Amino acid sequence: MNLGKILIVEDEKSLSDALLKKFTREDFEVLVENNGEDGLAIALREKPDVILLDLNIPKLDGMSLLKNLRKDNLYGKSAKVIILTNSYDIEKVGDATSLGVFDYFIKADSSMSSILNKVKEKLKIK
Repeated sequence: MNLGKILIVEDEKSLSDALLKKFTREDFEVLVENNGEDGLAIALREKPDVILLDLNIPKLDGMSLLKNLRKDNLYGKSAKVIILTNSYDIEKVGDATSLGVFDYFIKADSSMSSILNKVKEKLKIK
């Protein structure tokens, strides 16, 4: 049984691989992109249930991806996005919150299980 579709937009290969493995094991369909341009294109085409988004990614940074995503009225405006970053920048947290992102993980401080649990919570999966 597929629990949902997750898009991981993360340029740190070791982390994206670990997330891919964790979510696949839990029966999620997982898409992975390593830059913002491709991440945005896949998000708009595939309409994942949750997007795990790094802010510091090549080609189009995470905040720019998010701003462009929110311009899409059909899917992007209400897409569930969880920020994954190593930035403790309070201004970025505020910017993300103003764009409808209420979940923000500091990668160095977060376990795979806590990220998985947050995704399940977002999708109302027990």
